[in-house]
Amino acid sequence: MHNHQASVSKAAQAGLCLGALGVVFGDIGTSPLYAMRECLAHLPPTMGRADGVLGVLSLMFWALTFIVSFKYLHYVTKADNRGEGGIFALLALGHARSDDRKGSDAPTIYGDRRGLGWGTVLILLGAALLYGDGVITPAISVLGAAEGLKNFVPDLTQHSIVIISVVILALLFVSQSKGTKLIGSIFGPVMLAWFLSLGALGTWHLAQDPSVLKAINPLYGYRLLANHPSFAAAMLGAIVLTVTGAEALYADMGHFGRRYIAIAWYGMACPALLLNYFGQGAWAISHPLSTENPFFQLAPAGPIQFVLVILSIFAAIIASQALISGTFSLTRQAIQLGYFPRLKILHTNAEHEGQIYIPLINWVLAIGAIWIVIGFKSSDALASAYGIAVTGTMAVTTFAFYRVSRSRWKWSLGKALVLCGLFMVVDLALFGANLHKIEEGGWLPVSMAFAALAIMHTWKSGRNEIQEKVYGGATNELELSQVAKSKSIVRVPGSAVFMVATSKGTPLALLHHLKANKCLQQTVVLLTIMTEEVPNVDDEERMTLESMGEGIWRAVGRYGYMESPSVNKLVDRIRGQGVPVTAQGTTYYFNREMIITGGNAKMFEWQKSLYAFLSRNARPIKDYYQILPTQIIEIGLPVQL
Repeated sequence: MHNHQASVSKAAQAGLCLGALGVVFGDIGTSPLYAMRECLAHLPPTMGRADGVLGVLSLMFWALTFIVSFKYLHYVTKADNRGEGGIFALLALGHARSDDRKGSDAPTIYGDRRGLGWGTVLILLGAALLYGDGVITPAISVLGAAEGLKNFVPDLTQHSIVIISVVILALLFVSQSKGTKLIGSIFGPVMLAWFLSLGALGTWHLAQDPSVLKAINPLYGYRLLANHPSFAAAMLGAIVLTVTGAEALYADMGHFGRRYIAIAWYGMACPALLLNYFGQGAWAISHPLSTENPFFQLAPAGPIQFVLVILSIFAAIIASQALISGTFSLTRQAIQLGYFPRLKILHTNAEHEGQIYIPLINWVLAIGAIWIVIGFKSSDALASAYGIAVTGTMAVTTFAFYRVSRSRWKWSLGKALVLCGLFMVVDLALFGANLHKIEEGGWLPVSMAFAALAIMHTWKSGRNEIQEKVYGGATNELELSQVAKSKSIVRVPGSAVFMVATSKGTPLALLHHLKANKCLQQTVVLLTIMTEEVPNVDDEERMTLESMGEGIWRAVGRYGYMESPSVNKLVDRIRGQGVPVTAQGTTYYFNREMIITGGNAKMFEWQKSLYAFLSRNARPIKDYYQILPTQIIEIGLPVQL
């Protein structure tokens, strides 16, 4: 999105870097709240405190360096789709094309059967895992921050901490409908103060014991794992907490640009995190018998520590907000690409297309996060369930990156296998180390992920079947032009827009209309809305219009998977090209699909029933396109799957 860095002013560049601190690094920036505490809790009891801490710091340092700096920043972020990142960008880029598909008759980019190959399903699983992450991250971040209040109110019970956390989360989710403009304006400055505090406190304790810098040597981490193999899985499961949020580097790339994310990471976030972790390590070595959370102990008791607790709560809220907004964006992309049923999408800021609110997703996340807080009751218990979704998504990203490197960039097999194989070894090691967490609560985000995957796979399969059964053998245009000239058809004043699934053929709704009413408006537009495999479509490529004669026109509107289609704006464009049609004075015709199970569709019976349920409860396409109900005529279309 930001391809012309030279034309960006210094102030704008600073703003992009500051914004990246607030949005991109919100999740990973709050990891110091609980990561070191969990790692220390999983140290082998027979191991010396100093050796154990040095081993932990070594693993933390190399996890951040390899996964965040090397894998994501140096390689994965290069796989951008017109500046945008994220799992759906990899899905689109991974499909090698011999043409740009312009003029395709598919209603979405993956209208063909190949769109549901095993590779695509695996990438969809990675996207689905982000929903599980979207539930658990707000819960653990807010809980971890609220627990810092115990340092000032010793009598504060864990039950009270849970109540405080639930209230904070409830207010956060309730405020989503108001949009992120207000809270977004304080993202950057608050997170800048947060990272500066992390770095300053860490430096202070590091200066008291600089010997912990020896942990940069990877042998310390290797010895910790190799000499205590029975503790290796639990330790790696805790180390993962330091890199949660790495996926956001890629997913949010389109908002700030790869360059400014890298500047924010190397210039502020990375050094602040490392200094803080090493400072916590120095404190932990000097207090070998303490069971306190080393993060809050970095600050001197009193006002400074209180400010740190309040700042941590704000940082946790910002981290949660960034993930919630990201989940909204992910859902809209899935809807646009035909992988998710249509849902109500509200735009909360007229100036920014990306600021949206999806009520159903918001309340699912809210219920899930609050339920998790009430069920787990503490951030250390919740940490035992955290990591499966994150590491699963990382592994899927590596697989998708391999497909892009081979099909899009034409890397040699050897080069792609060596690099992606190295990534996958680390990803699978971390994923395997987290599998034991399924019994400890990790089943919840995994279950949510598989539920989301089932919905996405079923919806896409159902759409493909309907496309094949209903629209595959569409009537050709020649028949329509002949019908329009027929003496038995009366041409009446007015205009009509028939929403068509494909850009060829005559819509069934029009044929049914002619059969039932024996009339046709003087101006008829066959309008198809297509989703391209790019995040945004250039304005000059938004619409094509052609005359079919006899007052009949065919229009094709094109949108990217990060855009929301607007029928009214398309109709205004059509009128601007001389077609006598107005958005308010037009009748819109839609097919209303009525799904019947028991057919020969290549779907499991449970999928047919699920698709029928989703179809009945999906937001009607007329509402999704924001057309007044008084201008709509729906024609029933029974379809047996």
